[in-house]
Order: sequence, then structure tokens, then C-alpha cells
Amino acid sequence: MLYCRFQSGDTVGWGILQQHEILEVAPDIFADYEETGRTFPMEASRLLPPCQPSKIIAIGLNYKDHIQEFGRSELPSEPVMFLKAGSALAGFNDPIVLPAGVSPVDYEGELAVVMKKAGRRIPESEAAGYILGCTCLNDVTARALQQKDGQWARSKSFDSFAPVGPWIAGGLPFQNLRIETYLNGRAVQLGHTSRMIFTVPQLVAFVSGVMTLYPGDIISTGTPKGVGPLSPGDVVEIFVEGVGRLRNPVVAEK
Repeated sequence: MLYCRFQSGDTVGWGILQQHEILEVAPDIFADYEETGRTFPMEASRLLPPCQPSKIIAIGLNYKDHIQEFGRSELPSEPVMFLKAGSALAGFNDPIVLPAGVSPVDYEGELAVVMKKAGRRIPESEAAGYILGCTCLNDVTARALQQKDGQWARSKSFDSFAPVGPWIAGGLPFQNLRIETYLNGRAVQLGHTSRMIFTVPQLVAFVSGVMTLYPGDIISTGTPKGVGPLSPGDVVEIFVEGVGRLRNPVVAEK
């Protein structure tokens, strides 16, 4: 099942993708929903970020090869967790805006999971039941500010620094998915979720032990090696097997 949030003319709604149409549902995709009977053609609709999270939780240093590419060897003993601002959220084809005077700004392709119901202290064995599905996320990062600040809030939270989408795919095997990033059509990241240090159920259990998770909340699971800088005029695409491609052009701040 592919779930989306869309805009078509004056209509903003939740939907299920069927071939080249969006089947509208209400009240949303997180509870028991009903079909409204209305359909919208994909080509005439804008795909919005597929959820409206109360928080975007991201995990750092979750792939050994990514840790090594930054000259580190020690693996984390527990997940490295940080937050990206909700105002950083962007959708499919929305521009990534490079802030004036901030350089370099890197792409980081990631598998993200979206919660379907609220939970606190979720057991690892029950985590899958709290997840609606998977999506693509680009954890855009102002690398120099990340290193300068020590903590990562500023470097990760500029407006447009959290593109998500294009939709949410249910029923995928979290630990058996390819993750790929393409910059101007060239493959720059080729990863696989089987290489994560902490699995999706482990991450859900860990995060929910700190904070209550709500429907629509996003947990982004870390990036494999191959991160690199973005420039105005670039097009970056994040591919997650079973989900599809999240595409975003890159522009300079005006």
C-alpha cells in the first residue's frame, strides 16, 4: 500500500495511490479511514510531504562505512539521536535552499519510518505494529556548522533541510532494502539497510523510551557512506527499494 498527502487545485487531502490515480481517504491515513469516492490524477496533483510529524527524529552514525569515511573507528554503544525542526520539512520536487554564507551543505540519503499510532516505551518485539511504513528522507546537513557547534540542531534544521517522500510504503522488510542517492543522475551512495548498526525495531524501542511517539512522527535511520556537497543547479534523488525516488532540485537562497 502506498499512502500520500496531496494537493490538487483547492483540495488538500490524504490518499492511496492506485496506478496513476490518487484515491482520496478521510479523515487521514493513520486511523480507520474511509474512501471519499473522489479520485485525482497523479499528473495534475502535487505530492506534499506524506505526513505532518510532531517531530522528526534522526539517527546519526548508524552505518559503519559512514563512520569510517569521517575518519572514526569507534562504533556507538547506543543510537545517536537528534532532532530536525518541523519547519525543515519539504516534499517531492520542493527545492532544497542553500542558505547564504553557509557551506558546505551535504546530502544524506536515508530510510525513514513513519509512525501510525502513539506509543511510549514500545518493546522491540512490538515495534513493527506501530509503524505505518517507509519513506525516503534526505538529511541535509550544513557540515561546517555541525562540526563547529558540537550539537547538531542548527546544521540540520534550516528550512528545506528535511525533504521527505514521495509517499509512504507499507509492508516493506525494514532490514532488507537498498538505499541509493543520485546527484545529477550519478550514483553517489549505494547502501543497504542490512548494514545498519541498530535495526528499525531497536530504534523505535530506544526513541520511544525517551519520548512519546505520535502518528505521523518520523524516525530517520541514518545514512551510508558517500555523503557529499550540494551546489545550486543540482538535482538530488534518494531511492529506497520498494518506496521509489524522492527528487529535489537545489537552489541558492535569494
